[in-house]
Amino acid sequence: MSRPPTLEDVARVAGVSRATVSRVINGTRNVAPSIQETVRAAVRTTGYAPNSAARSLVTRRTGAVGLVISGAGEGGDESAYRRHVFSDPFFGRVVDGVIGALRPRGMHPMLMLAESAEAREQVVAHLRQGIADGALLVSTHGEDPLPRMLTAAGVPTVLFARPARPVPAGYVDLAHRDGARLAAEHLLARGCRRPVTICGPLDVLAGQERLDGFGQAMARHGLAYVPCAEGNFTAASGGQAMTRLLREHPDLDGVFAANDLMARAAAHVLQEHGKRVPRDVAVVGFDDSSAATAARPELTTVRQPVEDMAGEMVRLLLAALEAPEAPPKSVIFEPDLVIRESA
Repeated sequence: MSRPPTLEDVARVAGVSRATVSRVINGTRNVAPSIQETVRAAVRTTGYAPNSAARSLVTRRTGAVGLVISGAGEGGDESAYRRHVFSDPFFGRVVDGVIGALRPRGMHPMLMLAESAEAREQVVAHLRQGIADGALLVSTHGEDPLPRMLTAAGVPTVLFARPARPVPAGYVDLAHRDGARLAAEHLLARGCRRPVTICGPLDVLAGQERLDGFGQAMARHGLAYVPCAEGNFTAASGGQAMTRLLREHPDLDGVFAANDLMARAAAHVLQEHGKRVPRDVAVVGFDDSSAATAARPELTTVRQPVEDMAGEMVRLLLAALEAPEAPPKSVIFEPDLVIRESA
């Protein structure tokens, strides 16, 4: 039986030192991208497979990262929340971005749902035991205790979105107010003078900031009051909010919904009531998810680069693992307006 390829074999094919090969395979920073690609090509050529058990003894790393999605909250419907997670395109985009950033490093995510107090305790206990090198946390309600629980337990953690309460953890986020301003200015440029908005849950910073940004932009153009109905980022809540707004403001001519699922449902309700989109009512969503292109007409929306943001979470976490004494970092992404057929 032929022996399995070794680091020395990879180094010989790549024309670099064994130490350089080791740094690339272990995800160590400060290796030139061209050398990284040369080493990875040599790994593919030789068929080298790192011994993860031996490597973990040396590096104290597992090669896995916990991708934690925390939601529901006390008293919430946990089963409904799980269904929501697996049906909302936002979470699929997060997973895609995380996998895309981890896989070239030979690492993998472990999906962990924390939809109840008991589940949160279990997540913290498992991560504290070292089943993963750190946590990427996506939290969907403002009073979630999990960010503080993880950092208090000493688990390296990076958050998707700025936490409602300060915690010693890095995060990525979007300039939500700027995105909502883009939506407002587009509706105004189309001639909308009686806009309404379907906001996200106001105990979530993103929901509050998108509402604030939209209202502030409208106020700068003389519209002191914009009717609002609150949703919870689900299609059902968007349809209910649109029905209410249409009943109370039948002459509305523009809608800004805080995510695409709610915007698509709003457009459907408008059409059911004989309103043509966009001729009678212009509709703008937020996220630029698959829901935007599945809508009819396709939605004009504010793009949130979720995959890029998730990839940046990975990079922040790996940097924190390399330099645990460094202060937590934040990265704020800029939104873009994607114009399609609905506005």
